[in-house]
Amino acid sequence: MPRKALKPREKRGFPNGDSKFGSVMVARFINKLNFKGKKTTAETIMYKALDIVKDKTNEEPIAVFNRAIENIRPLLEVRPRRVGGATYQVPMEVPMVRSTTLAINWLTEIARSKTGKPMCERLAQEIIEAGKKEGAAMKKREDTHKMAEANKAFAHYRW
Repeated sequence: MPRKALKPREKRGFPNGDSKFGSVMVARFINKLNFKGKKTTAETIMYKALDIVKDKTNEEPIAVFNRAIENIRPLLEVRPRRVGGATYQVPMEVPMVRSTTLAINWLTEIARSKTGKPMCERLAQEIIEAGKKEGAAMKKREDTHKMAEANKAFAHYRW
């Protein structure tokens, strides 16, 4: 048994906030965008992308970014559950921390998969589209929800 009480699970392992905006969500995104230990490069890409978002939308970039994350966050997902030799895809609600992590992962994956433009422009475009409930990240969320809806018959296997 530890002598001291553990920190609450939500706060353990999360950054305090980024240097420019003080946002925890932006700091988490920068950490996910980090590639080969080059955090300064990831910060530069993120801040340039937010500047592009500000220029194109004439809105506060943090508000657009947070709206994009909220729009992409999945509410349901399917988890495999083994029952009597058969594996069922059981729909389950997604906890808040996992849903935001999935949204961040989807945004970075989709921005990386596009080619032809600098990363900051690809990321800005994806953030703007997600803020409008459009784009590939929203399609990924819709596919996740459709899969959960299709497997609703196995919801009684929830644990």
